[in-house]
Amino acid sequence: MKLIKLNAIDSTNDFLKDMSRNEVVENFTTVVAESQTKGKGQMGSIWNSEQGKNIIMSTLVNDVLKDASDIFHLNVAISLAVIEVLQDLNIPKLSVKWPNDIMSDTKKLAGILIENSFKSDNRIESIVGIGLNVNQKDFILLPKATSLSIVMKKEYDLDDLLNKIVFQIRKNCALIVSGQSELLWKEYHQKMFKIGIPVAFEDVNHNQFMGIIQKVTDEGKLQIIVEDDSIKTFGIKEITMLY
Repeated sequence: MKLIKLNAIDSTNDFLKDMSRNEVVENFTTVVAESQTKGKGQMGSIWNSEQGKNIIMSTLVNDVLKDASDIFHLNVAISLAVIEVLQDLNIPKLSVKWPNDIMSDTKKLAGILIENSFKSDNRIESIVGIGLNVNQKDFILLPKATSLSIVMKKEYDLDDLLNKIVFQIRKNCALIVSGQSELLWKEYHQKMFKIGIPVAFEDVNHNQFMGIIQKVTDEGKLQIIVEDDSIKTFGIKEITMLY
């Protein structure tokens, strides 16, 4: 693994994308920063992080996805890579809140943003951005956030965690390449936040309703049984879970 360490950067995802445009970049090259000024989350949200307290990283993933229909396989693999590392640390009540927020109980530990590019030679290049709250203890403006340090009452070595996450990413990506994605999907559904229990949602028109998560489809959409017992499917920007 090629590792690039930066002090401050606008966005590790953007930095790695620029690198890839201008030079040949080794697969699984990882950029990590102590702080970033324009960290991005799902749907354009901002990822804020105290300097030097957390993992802010982006990893280049090539030669894993073969077709556009397989794109969500990578989301599944990356979400589980983070969860598997945290399981080894005995972090309690871990789950994946669709599509790929990592939770401990009802608090968010990590966010993942994957940006895919379709190349002229039909390759799919993915930039995997991960923000993991590790040693930060102040989340006054983020009441639904937490960190490993808060949960476990101890501090962690960031370099050690980073290496373990990249190792697990490579391991899970190898399952996709070898045609064993169903193993990842099975675990992903087992780890889903609030799956199988009634929970409130809000759609883009601000209509609230109760539903029960059934599964995530191969395309990465959320399948929910709604109050009239019909099954509806929602894309990432079409629904918000209220919890």
